[in-house]
Amino acid sequence: MNQSTVKWSVGGLILATLIAVALLLLPVNEPELAADETDSEAEVPADTQVAAAQEGEAQPEEAAKEPLEWERPRFEERQTERDEMVRTQIKRRGVEDEEVLAAMHNVPRHRFMPGRSSRLAYADQPVPIGKGQTISQPFIVAYMTELLDVEPGERVLEIGTGSGYQAAVLSELTPYVFTIEIIETLAKQARDRLKELGYKTIKAKQGDGYYGWEEHAPFDGIIVTAAAGHVPLPLVRQLKPGGKMVIPVGGVYETQQLVVISKDEEGKVKTRSVLPVRFVPMTGRVQEGG
Repeated sequence: MNQSTVKWSVGGLILATLIAVALLLLPVNEPELAADETDSEAEVPADTQVAAAQEGEAQPEEAAKEPLEWERPRFEERQTERDEMVRTQIKRRGVEDEEVLAAMHNVPRHRFMPGRSSRLAYADQPVPIGKGQTISQPFIVAYMTELLDVEPGERVLEIGTGSGYQAAVLSELTPYVFTIEIIETLAKQARDRLKELGYKTIKAKQGDGYYGWEEHAPFDGIIVTAAAGHVPLPLVRQLKPGGKMVIPVGGVYETQQLVVISKDEEGKVKTRSVLPVRFVPMTGRVQEGG
């Protein structure tokens, strides 16, 4: 072996050693980590951060609305009669709203009638309650309530409290019921009765229903339980956009029409007649004409 061959061999050995060391120092090619597994703190573009937040960590949700609860008294006496009334007089005639049917099941109609009149509480007819006024036929009460389409939490105004029965039915659907009676004696009796029976959320007062109840307006629903020769404009004004009014319209000695008045979100009013009826007349300012 000559000198040049030895020098080349030694040089080649040194070079091979250096290459081997360099290879050992190179990083190992590992599988790429998924984005949500990396610990990298590298800056992420703002739009990417938003997308990651939407797809990754759960975002704070709006606090769930608490279910609306209010006291609705329950009565066991004469329940069988109420059940039969609902089945044969109301449901059979086409009232389908389950909440309305439940309200008619639950409110003790006989407790809203004076003395011997209570024996007729579940008959298919209106019943006198004094002062020339009546408590409406069960079907009519249920039908008008269904037309109003009341949701829990909505504000409802009743014109013509009478015995307080319709107000009690409405309070099964929402705690915000306001009712006005023009006859002072009936207004006091109804207030006392509702309080005694435990309908604590109903607000009642004596006054002329023509003017509504501005203090508590606007209302999602207005129900009038006496016939008016024309629709009182103050009630229309106090009806909330998106709300409904149910009112019998017509003269005292003629067949009246049960009318549904709807106000859309822009404040435009539409009316439609749904049923011929016969109600006692609304008294007070309405009798003076438009």
